Amino acid sequence: MSTENRPHAPGTPAIQRTGSAPAFFSCWDLHSYYGESYIVQGVNFDIREGEIVALLGRNGAGKTSTLRSIARATEPEMRHGEIWLDHKPLHNMKAYEAAQLGVSLVPEDRCIIAGLTVEENLELAQIEGPIGWSLERIYESFPRLGERRTQDGVTLSGGEQQMLAVARALARDIKLLLLDEPYEGLAPVIVQEIERILESIKSLGITTVIVEQNAIAALHLADRALILDMGQIVFDGTAQEVLDNEELRQQYLAI
Repeated sequence: MSTENRPHAPGTPAIQRTGSAPAFFSCWDLHSYYGESYIVQGVNFDIREGEIVALLGRNGAGKTSTLRSIARATEPEMRHGEIWLDHKPLHNMKAYEAAQLGVSLVPEDRCIIAGLTVEENLELAQIEGPIGWSLERIYESFPRLGERRTQDGVTLSGGEQQMLAVARALARDIKLLLLDEPYEGLAPVIVQEIERILESIKSLGITTVIVEQNAIAALHLADRALILDMGQIVFDGTAQEVLDNEELRQQYLAI
């Protein structure tokens, strides 16, 4: 099937291309595949600058695939659609080009580089792109990382590795922060610390998309919520609407 004739999500008509995007960030009619498995099936959404959006759904709904498509990862393969950031097209870019434009993905596995200290992991991020936060500012916001700056990054606890992964993203001059399961496998006390850090990021006006199985925690942080089901957006509204709608939560989030 040609990409021009791929189906669109029911109830979500394809957005007509105009050559530029009306919002700070936009996904238009996004379709992505793992091999022949059709995962992201016509996703459309806009995000205003500085907004935090929780991208929610059951396992297998297409959340991580959507994030990876936005970050221009090699998998899944995006076969149709447009992605715009600050009126610049991402959809024809490689991952490193999107990163240079200001997209930063913090993956679920965190990708801490073995054999490098905490500080070396942070310095590498600064070397690879425009300078974002200074080391001094990072250590002020993440005092645990300052205490462990000479420690091999992969020997940190899970919560500390998550802090390092987020801090490494901030070491660049980012415009769009993509967080994949930032609370995964963390003790409640560490989740609270990560929440504090994300709240501080929110206060800085950094545009953020969070994929998180702990939907309630993500909703309390977010301005808006998108719910994916079978690769399609089935809800786009405020985070508070989802918190207030038990039927919606049970149907699509099982909470």
